[in-house]
Amino acid sequence: MKRSLLMILLLLSFSLPASAKQPNILFCMADDWGWPHAGAYGDPVVKTPTFDRLAREGILFEHAYVSSPSCTPSRGAILTGQWHWRLEGAGNLWSVFPDKFTTYEDLISQAGYATGHSGKAWGPGRPETKERQLAGKRYKSFQQFLAEKESDQPFCYWLGSSDPHRPYKAGSGAASGMKIEDVPLPACYPDSDVIRSDIADYYFEVQRFDSLVGKAIQSLEENGQLENTLILMTGDHGMPFPRCKSNLYDIGTRVPLAIRWGDKIKPGRVVTDFVSTTDFAPTFLEAAGLPIPAEMTGRSLMPLFNSDRSGRVQKNWNSILVGKERHVPSQEAPDMGGYPSRGLRNDDYFLIVNFKPDRWPNGTPDYQKAALPGTWYGDTDNGPTKTYIIANMDRDSEHRRAYELCFGKRPEVELYDLSMDPQQVENVADHPDYEKVRRELVAELMARLKESGDPRVIDSDIDFDSYPYLGGGPKHPDAGKK
Repeated sequence: MKRSLLMILLLLSFSLPASAKQPNILFCMADDWGWPHAGAYGDPVVKTPTFDRLAREGILFEHAYVSSPSCTPSRGAILTGQWHWRLEGAGNLWSVFPDKFTTYEDLISQAGYATGHSGKAWGPGRPETKERQLAGKRYKSFQQFLAEKESDQPFCYWLGSSDPHRPYKAGSGAASGMKIEDVPLPACYPDSDVIRSDIADYYFEVQRFDSLVGKAIQSLEENGQLENTLILMTGDHGMPFPRCKSNLYDIGTRVPLAIRWGDKIKPGRVVTDFVSTTDFAPTFLEAAGLPIPAEMTGRSLMPLFNSDRSGRVQKNWNSILVGKERHVPSQEAPDMGGYPSRGLRNDDYFLIVNFKPDRWPNGTPDYQKAALPGTWYGDTDNGPTKTYIIANMDRDSEHRRAYELCFGKRPEVELYDLSMDPQQVENVADHPDYEKVRRELVAELMARLKESGDPRVIDSDIDFDSYPYLGGGPKHPDAGKK
């Protein structure tokens, strides 16, 4: 397997002081769990005692964002500590992860850490070299990993799960005791108990993931390793609902994040600095006493850990980038492209630039013309909320508005004034009062993307739409029928 020259040099130059006690790292990653669906954020229905405990005993992050609201590129960005648009084909869903990209697992395992994972880690997709284990060896459970590793060996473990990814058991949320009428609805949805029940079913799986992490923490307590373990608990992007997953808005890219690390972090803090999940890799490396490769675009979170303050700790950590390339090839044949877009989010505004506004942002409505046969609004997972909004689009103005927000075509530039529109449903990009703000933010976004080496804004021969797609997509109920 190929490895970068930089990685080899780093490993050759690294030596650990004999007296150093390296921390363990437990990285807990849900599948499709978005902000603010946790008790610590004030959600009135979902119960997340494990996440809430980590927040109380560590740091609760108010502004944590993924690189991309799509599973594969989000997870690849975490592993490499780089924006997903720097990862060639791995910037897409269901892709091939190139051997050329070094991961934190490569570096930390070579430095003597025991590594492993259970549940969903990187993917869906495949490594360029089939045998490559991007998140370490797979184990049946975290408990099995602890039992098999050397007792005095520090570890870095990815505790994954398929929760709360669809499909859900219909009515599972209500059956567990949740009051459907208390479920809050995002501003982009019509008032509907069908949608509330669907969200409750999602909550049910969020709670199941919370329980999984709780059992892992119990195992650490029982073997006396809790206080020397850096624990991160988060999700890979927003919930699998229309205008959420695979969309750049907060409900697609903003995720829960709580971090605990014994007495290394002052407990009970709520931090408002903008952080990215690309920051995890450099954080793990610095915590382990390892150098951070120059190609990592993420920033170590250690300055936030070392502070005792809440609120904005680092004054210049006041904005974040997000982006999307191809999720599912869901345009009309023969177009195998995605819906490329980039966003800049700060305290006051959210700017989004859509590079191909002629395309359908969540896939073509006409499954008979889809590039991937039978795919129906392919960038939105099938489920009751999707079906309800599409089936009722002509019912009244409220339902038509919901359909357009979730599935309609979008302009090249979107701008949201968060002081008046925190849920980002009123685009003010063309309003005269925002002309100066729009111009300044577009210039800032493009400059930062250029600095990052984004192929969308530099002279590059990288074409995300040309890379192979290895998976399927959500089908229309009638697809394949004769």
